[in-house]
Amino acid sequence: MTTRLRESLHGAAGDVPAYPVYEKALATARRSRRRAGLAAAAVLALVGTALPLVDTSPAPTTDGKTDAALPDRIGVPPLGSLHATDRPRLGSASVIFTGQGSGLEYGDEGSLITVVGAHDDRYRIIRGEIEARAGVDTVLSADGRQVAFRAVSSLRSAVEIVDLVTGHSRDVGSGVDGTVMIDPVAWSPDGRALVVRSTVPVDAERTDYRHVLSVVWPGTDRHTRLGEAENEDGLGTAVAFAPDGTRLAFQTGRTVTVGDVDGRRLASFTLAADAELAGKGAWSADAQTLTVARRGIDSWRLGRVDAATGRDLGLVDTPTVTNVTAIRLLGWAVDGSARVVAYVPGPHAPGAFNSPLDVDSRIDYFNVGTVRILALSPGASAPTTLLVAPDDVVSIDVADAVVHGGRTREAHPPGGVGPRFWVWTSFIPLLLAAIVAFRRRKGLALWLDDRRVTRSRG
Repeated sequence: MTTRLRESLHGAAGDVPAYPVYEKALATARRSRRRAGLAAAAVLALVGTALPLVDTSPAPTTDGKTDAALPDRIGVPPLGSLHATDRPRLGSASVIFTGQGSGLEYGDEGSLITVVGAHDDRYRIIRGEIEARAGVDTVLSADGRQVAFRAVSSLRSAVEIVDLVTGHSRDVGSGVDGTVMIDPVAWSPDGRALVVRSTVPVDAERTDYRHVLSVVWPGTDRHTRLGEAENEDGLGTAVAFAPDGTRLAFQTGRTVTVGDVDGRRLASFTLAADAELAGKGAWSADAQTLTVARRGIDSWRLGRVDAATGRDLGLVDTPTVTNVTAIRLLGWAVDGSARVVAYVPGPHAPGAFNSPLDVDSRIDYFNVGTVRILALSPGASAPTTLLVAPDDVVSIDVADAVVHGGRTREAHPPGGVGPRFWVWTSFIPLLLAAIVAFRRRKGLALWLDDRRVTRSRG
């Protein structure tokens, strides 16, 4: 190699910038740590956002408060309301209600069962079947802890029960072979037994159906058949447990049957043409009489019959309820007043309900515009309105403990949007950001590395 060539090579080598091996190694390590940190942060953010919707918390103890009260008004649940299985748990409820219209339905007209806390205006929702009717086929237990409703599934025939204290749910069958649909209709006073009505095809072609009324004990294999009837007979349109929970009365057509929870029939009698078993609160405190709702031309009154013979004992000294499609007796408060649901006619309802239309049809979604809870006090000249509901809330049920306690409270139903709205509006941007960051991770890391090297050289 000549001297000139050697000098040229040395000059060329001198012009080549030195490779920062140490700095590059540190940058690679930092880049790896940044990737791991970004991934961990994204995972933590997503988990933290979704965690409120996951049922992992231990079941709390039952709320020991005894001041459960009826709200004086209810409202449509906000968009994004928490579900009954979400945390924090609701605890016992005072009221459940259903309806039709914006905010009261989901999907293809599925009913949202709205649950209101026993002591405050915390709302939760449960997804129920189409045209679920609170107090009729969607029922709240006496202590307000459990909600039973027809399971939403085409793959099973069951009643679903949600425990509002634990957030857990379970399915309950009727024990009746061939059942295609089960509706819960009444809870026992202690919340351990549930009366259900099973719908069973009469033949393989399902040309018609029959109904079977049973008592089931959730969590056990015990079930007792109470009776059955043809589809048009209206089996169990009203079911009422006696205060001690050992006997119950139910109406089929014009007949009231009194039996015990073991399936023995104790009495049976026919009601007058203008009378209906009044509702779940029909039994008197001494379990000797049953309350009936008597229909006038455009009014309703409460009357009593002997629980053993059906003998008419006359009208109760409570006010007449007018301008409603029907009334349903929830029970009796400590002050002696009857607490009833009054079904206010909807805009498409008949002008007068003075024909012998059965109660189940009278409280159909199409015929009801809204509901009220009224107090019918002995000797009063007019009912007292305790609770009002928005239009399109067409059915309601109240916990027996709230009815018997007789307390009401000033309510302020929640407005705006619920927690789930904010959860999902936060979750989606975070998810999109995480996806973009993951796809551009290499370019982002190189850009950050180049910036760092440039700064170190400067």
